[in-house]
Amino acid sequence: MSNSYQPAMAWRTALLLVVYMVINFADKIAVGLLAVPMMTELNLSPAQFGLIGSSFFWLFAIAGVTGGFMANRRSTTGILLVMALAWSVLQVPMAMSSSLVVLVAARVLLGAAEGPAWPVAVHACYKWFPNEKRDLPVACLAQGGAIGLLLAGMAMPLVTAHWGWRANFYALAAIGFAWALLWGAFGKEGKGAEAARSETKEGLHVPYRRLLAEPTVAACMFMKFFSYWGLALTLTWLPAYLQKGLGYGAVESGRLYAGIVAMSLPVSLAGSWVVRQLLARGVSSRTARGQVAAGAVAIGGVAFMLVWLGGVPPLWRAALIGLTLGLTQIMYAVGPAILAEVVPASQRGAILAIDNSIASFAGVLAPLVTGFLVQGMTGGAGYEAGFAICGLLMVASAIAGAVAIDPARAALSVRRHAMPANEYPGQAPASIR
Repeated sequence: MSNSYQPAMAWRTALLLVVYMVINFADKIAVGLLAVPMMTELNLSPAQFGLIGSSFFWLFAIAGVTGGFMANRRSTTGILLVMALAWSVLQVPMAMSSSLVVLVAARVLLGAAEGPAWPVAVHACYKWFPNEKRDLPVACLAQGGAIGLLLAGMAMPLVTAHWGWRANFYALAAIGFAWALLWGAFGKEGKGAEAARSETKEGLHVPYRRLLAEPTVAACMFMKFFSYWGLALTLTWLPAYLQKGLGYGAVESGRLYAGIVAMSLPVSLAGSWVVRQLLARGVSSRTARGQVAAGAVAIGGVAFMLVWLGGVPPLWRAALIGLTLGLTQIMYAVGPAILAEVVPASQRGAILAIDNSIASFAGVLAPLVTGFLVQGMTGGAGYEAGFAICGLLMVASAIAGAVAIDPARAALSVRRHAMPANEYPGQAPASIR
């Protein structure tokens, strides 16, 4: 393969990965969208349902880190294929069982299979795109997640109304298998965009404890953690909030959910466009990526807190949630690019996975914390308190990010600690990795 950038091949791969993320997020949101019929048929309390939502993330972090280290050494094409097949198989017990234990076990295993999805997909995409062209394709991957939420929000209530909630899991299994067939036929491993980077040629290695201690890396992960808290909150509890908190019917709430996600799409795309334009004009990455991402997370946090205010009409509450959902996606697109500027390319897959896995702990906490708030408060108050707490944490993380993130300075600092990989204890020579 040529060592030059190949736009057609790069964007074909990116498009397939966008569809991959569509499926990934439809899998994630399925339980949240089906909360009311599942809780009704299976006689689940809010705390029990919160346990099902939380269980998805129990092994998510461990699997994510494992997958990231594997992606440093093995083909991302094969890793992505295996994960997609596993997702499909694990939908079947969700469709067939009525046991809380089986449902929790199935979600735990699905979370393990999906843990590496985002970092490995981003790593695979980065292999096709040079640094200055990476924000847009990764923003498209993030949009794939939003599109998955939108399509699921529109389709799942209708499928449930006609065939019952279990039919949705059979449909997800079939769609996952279909993507695996496409990826097996057209998915390719990128190489060209990496060859110009000197650290890849030399096989440089920096101790991971040093990378994680770098203020830019730590602050980036801190912002991602609380942005992910908001995502996990909406994935698990937003559909139920629209029905039980705001009083919408099942199909109507599904359409409103889709509208909230649709509202988020142009917001996140506009943010990524602004970042790309600033970089093209020579603005530093600290400003173009770090400050823009911090500002987006801060505004999203304020919007979440406003949901808790009394007297705000239901549609305005939904709009505020949609605004936050769009703004936090800017962090999902920009954060990996910031990390990729700082760390050696040979360690990028692992760092992206560690970043995503740390964030996934928010996915464990958010459904449980909000579940107890919902159980202990009446009407929509528990849901809204959950949004407000998340918003406050997002603002705090954004302030830290605005102060600490400086990719250029961090890259210089990190490279002072770099050494050839074949001189680093426990590392194989670059030629055989």
